[in-house]
Amino acid sequence: MSERGVSILDGNTFVVSDERGDLHPSPVFPTGLFSFDTRFLSTWVLTVDGEPLSALSRDDLQYFETRYFLVPGEPTHYVDAKISVIRQQQICREFSEQLTVLNHDTEERRLTVRVEMATDFADLFEIKDVRQKIGKTLTSVEDGNLRFRYERGTYLRETIISSTAPARTDEKGMTFDIRIAPRGRWSTELHVYPIVHGARGLDIRASLDAHQGRVKPQLRQDLEDFLFQTPQLVCDHRPLQTAYERSLTDLAAMRYSPLAFPRRLPAAGLPWFMTIFGRDSIFISLQTLPFVPELASTVLRDLAFQQGSKLDDFRDEEPGKIAHEFRYGESAAFEEQPHSPYYGAADSTPLYVILLDEYERWSGDASLVRQLEFEARAALHWIDEYGDVLGNGYVSYQRRNTVRGLENQCWKDSPDAISYRDGRLPGLPRATCELQGYAYDAKLRGARLARHFWNDPAYADRLEAEAADLKQRFNRDFWIEDGEYYALALDTDGKPVDAMSSNMGHLLWSGIVEQDRAQMVAQHLLGPSMFSGWGVRTLADSAARYNPVGYHVGTVWPFDNSIIAWGLTRYGLRKEAGQIAEAIIDASQYFGGRLPEAFAGYERALTKYPVEYPTACSPQGWSAGATLLFLRTMLGLNPHEDHLAVDPALPPTIGRIELLDIPGRWSHADAFGRSGVDSRRRVRARR
Repeated sequence: MSERGVSILDGNTFVVSDERGDLHPSPVFPTGLFSFDTRFLSTWVLTVDGEPLSALSRDDLQYFETRYFLVPGEPTHYVDAKISVIRQQQICREFSEQLTVLNHDTEERRLTVRVEMATDFADLFEIKDVRQKIGKTLTSVEDGNLRFRYERGTYLRETIISSTAPARTDEKGMTFDIRIAPRGRWSTELHVYPIVHGARGLDIRASLDAHQGRVKPQLRQDLEDFLFQTPQLVCDHRPLQTAYERSLTDLAAMRYSPLAFPRRLPAAGLPWFMTIFGRDSIFISLQTLPFVPELASTVLRDLAFQQGSKLDDFRDEEPGKIAHEFRYGESAAFEEQPHSPYYGAADSTPLYVILLDEYERWSGDASLVRQLEFEARAALHWIDEYGDVLGNGYVSYQRRNTVRGLENQCWKDSPDAISYRDGRLPGLPRATCELQGYAYDAKLRGARLARHFWNDPAYADRLEAEAADLKQRFNRDFWIEDGEYYALALDTDGKPVDAMSSNMGHLLWSGIVEQDRAQMVAQHLLGPSMFSGWGVRTLADSAARYNPVGYHVGTVWPFDNSIIAWGLTRYGLRKEAGQIAEAIIDASQYFGGRLPEAFAGYERALTKYPVEYPTACSPQGWSAGATLLFLRTMLGLNPHEDHLAVDPALPPTIGRIELLDIPGRWSHADAFGRSGVDSRRRVRARR
C-alpha cells in the first residue's frame, strides 16, 4: 500500500484505506475512519476462510464512495479463483460497506467471511506522536452490534457497528458463516456510526443540518446542485478542463459544518487539516469568488464569530485577531493543544479585511459589510496595536505560547521556512515581507469600506495615509539593492533577511511594490533560480537552505503560484502570469487533475513529471482553488461597478476558453478568450 492510501470523504468525515479497502493503524499517516479530528475506526480487515484478499481493480465512483474488486489469496494463486468479492464503501454521515461474495463455481460453496474491527479513538495529533491514552476504552456486544466507547471524564466518543446479515459478533469483529449456491451470491451491509457526545450525552453530529438524514442519493444531488451553480467551462485544453472539474468536485467534498456553526465551510486539506483554517479558508474564498461566492460569505461570518476578544497566551489570542485553526479532538478538549481555537497566525487578520472588501466588490452584498463593521474595524486595529510587535510600523510575529505555539506565524510556518541567504535563522519577532503587503492592502480596502459603507470618511483618510506611509517605508527597508529584489523579512534589528523567496509574488498581489520594480521582481520569479519549469519555487535554489523536497524551502505550491500570477496580472505582466498558469496546469495532468498541496522543485528538464511532496495533502482546499484563480487571471476577470470586466490573455497552449454563467452583482455573465487574439471584443455579459 502507498503511504497515502485510498480516501473517500464527506466534509471532515473521511476514510483512508489501503488498495483492498482494509484499514490498518499507521504510526505516521492518518489511516482509518476520522470525524471531527478523532479516529473512530483504526482496524477493518476482511478475510475469506482466513485468507487475505488481493485487489484486481478499483472504481472511484464519487468522492464519497469507492468500489473494490477482490479475490481470495495472494496474486500468485488467484488466476483460477472460483470466488470473487466486491466491496463498495461510502461515507454519508456514517461509514458503510456493502460486501458481496460471488460464487463462480458450478458447486455450492461454504465460506467463513470475517471482518476484524478495532478502534483506538486517537486524536489526529496523536498519529505522529503516539502516546498512552489517558481515558479508558470499553468494548461490548449488544444485540449483534459491536460497540466501542471511549471515556475520559465528560469527554465521550463512541463507535457502533452493525450488519444487515446475521453474524457471530465478538469484541474483535464479525464472522459470517455463509453458503452460496452455484453461480450465486451473498451480501451484507456493514454500518459504522461515529458518535461525538455533547454535554447532555447526545450525538452532536446528528444535530447538524449537513448530517441529518443524509443518504447517498442526497449526496449525489448535493454535488449536482453545487456543480450546477458554478460557471460552465468550455475549452480545447483537456488538462485545464480536467483540473477545473476535479477542483470543483474537491471543493464540494471538503465543505463541512462545524459543531458551533450551522453553515458549511471549506476545510483546508485531507488528511491533516480537515477543519477551518483562518488563512487557508480566506485564500480559498478569494480564489473561488467568481465561481462559488457563498464560500466567502460563510467564512467571513464564521471567522467573525471566532474573532479574538482578549489576551490569552495559551491560544496566542489578542483582541481583533482572526483565528488560525479550530480543532475538536481530545487534545484540544483538554487544552493539551491550544486549538479550540488557536490564533497563531499574523496574516489571517489583514486577510480578513481584504476578503470582506473583495467579496463586496463581487457580490454587491453591502448588508454583510455593514453587519461586520465592528469585526473589520477590530481587525484593522489589531494590525497597529498588536501586529506591530516591535513598534516600528511593521507587522511582526512572536508566539505568546512558547511551548505549543507556532514559531513561524505566516503561511510558510515550518520551523526552517524563514532564513537568511546563508541559511541562518533570524531571531523573533520576524516581519515577513508579505505581511506588510497584506497590511497595506487591508488599510486601502478598509478605507473604501469606511468611506462607502460605514459613513466614516475621516477614518478612511487616516487609513489611506497610513497605507501610503507604509508603502514608502517598505520599499526603502525591504529592497535588496545588490540583487534588486525584496527581502524575505526584517529581523529584530530591522536588517533584511535576504533570502530570495516566492513571497515577492504576494507583494505584487497586494500592490505594495513600486511600479518601476515590478518587472525586476517578475524576472526573478520567472528566472532559473526560482522557476522550475513546473512553477515558482518557494525558495530560490541559490539560498543555502534550498531543498527541492523541503516543505517551504524549495517545493512548488499551486496556491502560492496562483497568488503570484494574480499579482503579476495586477502590474500588467500578463505573459508572465500565463507562463505560471500554463506550468501548473500542465503539472495537474500528472495528478489526475487534482493538484496536491505541494510538489518538488526539481528542474523540469530533470523529471518528466512533477514529483509530489511525500506528505502533501490531497485533496487540498487552496490547491483546488488555484485552478479557479488561474482561470480568473487568464481571462482578466474583475468586478467593475455593476458589470464584469473581461480582458483575456491566454498562453499559447490553452487555445480557447469559454466561461459561462459567472455569478456576481451583475447576476450572471459569460467570458470568452482565445490565445493570440484581442478577446476583449468577445465579452458578453447578461443580467
